[in-house]
Amino acid sequence: MAILSSFLIKQSSSLFRSRFYSSMTDRRGLVLGVYTSEGNDDISLTPYAKKYNESTSGELLKQISIGGPIKGGSSRVFWGIGPFPAVAVAGLGDAASWSELDEINGVKENVRIAAAAGTKALLSEKITNISVEDLNCAKSAAEGAVLGAFKYQGQKFPAKRSPTATISLADGANGLNEWNAGFILANTQNWSRTLMDTPANLMTPTIFAQNVKEKMIPLGVAVDAHNREWAEQQGMGAYLSVARGSAEPPIFLEITYNGSSGDQKPICLVGKGITFDSGGISIKPASKMDEMRGDMGGAAVVAGTIAALAELKVPVNVKGLIPLTENMPSGTATKPGDVVFAMNGKSICVDNTDAEGRLVLVDAICYSEKFNPKYVLDIATLTGAIRVALGDCVAGAFCSRNELWSHLHRAGSESGDRMWRMPLFKHYTSQMTEYDSYDVNNVGKNAGGGSCTAAAFIREFVPKDVPWIHVDMAGIMGNCTDQTYTGTKGMTGRPMRTLVEFVCSEAGLRSK
Repeated sequence: MAILSSFLIKQSSSLFRSRFYSSMTDRRGLVLGVYTSEGNDDISLTPYAKKYNESTSGELLKQISIGGPIKGGSSRVFWGIGPFPAVAVAGLGDAASWSELDEINGVKENVRIAAAAGTKALLSEKITNISVEDLNCAKSAAEGAVLGAFKYQGQKFPAKRSPTATISLADGANGLNEWNAGFILANTQNWSRTLMDTPANLMTPTIFAQNVKEKMIPLGVAVDAHNREWAEQQGMGAYLSVARGSAEPPIFLEITYNGSSGDQKPICLVGKGITFDSGGISIKPASKMDEMRGDMGGAAVVAGTIAALAELKVPVNVKGLIPLTENMPSGTATKPGDVVFAMNGKSICVDNTDAEGRLVLVDAICYSEKFNPKYVLDIATLTGAIRVALGDCVAGAFCSRNELWSHLHRAGSESGDRMWRMPLFKHYTSQMTEYDSYDVNNVGKNAGGGSCTAAAFIREFVPKDVPWIHVDMAGIMGNCTDQTYTGTKGMTGRPMRTLVEFVCSEAGLRSK
């Protein structure tokens, strides 16, 4: 493919023939960007799109003008204009108004949205070989295009699957290194989405562990899959109390990425790995229970984060701790009112077996003390209360240090996956700990603030003097209306890119 300055191919005299040819034979498409000023009909092409327009002797801009301005986040497909059979022109909004509004980097987010819109438009026309221009921010363009093209079709009959795209940076576009970084991040998030969306009978703890090994080992990441006997030796009574009801054996994954050659303390990432959550004896309603295949979203995000860090060769040391199990009702399942003991010796009354995520997390957090971590970040699809509080646009974050919160907040703004800080007041702790016959209750006194009391419960098991963050991602697990590039159906893999950005910032690095 020649560079843009040498494009000499003339427009076909028949748009119908060109469209037929492109859809049946030459399935190549190009995504270009356009700005539209608010309040008028001014149309301005990106620098790359201007060059493409010049190669068509102005025909592209002429056709755009006939149809009128293309709004931000929408796109229009043109056929037979220039060397590409199909060109999707995507709206980037008003360039003059781009700013960090609504706690988000508007420039990068607009690019992601536009890249996804153009890619989806071409895919809807069965165009599968897609080139995307840099849109003045190549990393974000790659993220939007690759995330936008994703659709989980794991068990669908092959002949009935929608076409999948091959996506690349357009020849002559700027920012190849940044594009490659964005491509890795989005592709890895799509892997996390696949783990989350796979039916629970096909993504048991054993299968999840095998998937992680297959992904990590070629990247030079060590993966240890510890069995039930190992967990018993560690004294992980809280974690094992959840596993008691399932016929599937629990597996505690320990993932080690040593990207720094120095004596750098590791960052510990802990992910909730409930591969299916029925609620246990405190069983959930039948409606939408199938979505609980994604209750291992925290585990999928942690695994994806470490895989991306390894592929990007980020110079940090990270320890990933993922307690995997199902939460099922049976004759051996933990009963409401049972008392179990965590790894640090604290007793827990399990008043509600559907508040199981916090039980598996706390033993993993206790175990993290063995590695003298720089800080611990746990992440989980933990409470429905966080979705009530924040909706489906943002994850809730509980931070023990202001500096950590400022880094996490900036990371969310950069990635487009925002965080919102939630309180860690003693008011919530007292609801979980003021009991006579045991140390902690797993649901407390039910005075509201369910996500806050859950965080207060977890805090009781954080090693002393270790900085800690808890992220409740239940609101953004799936079916989000907030990000058009992750879609409104299926699991999202959010906020994986925020965690990568956050870890990079802790290593003194910033994304492009």
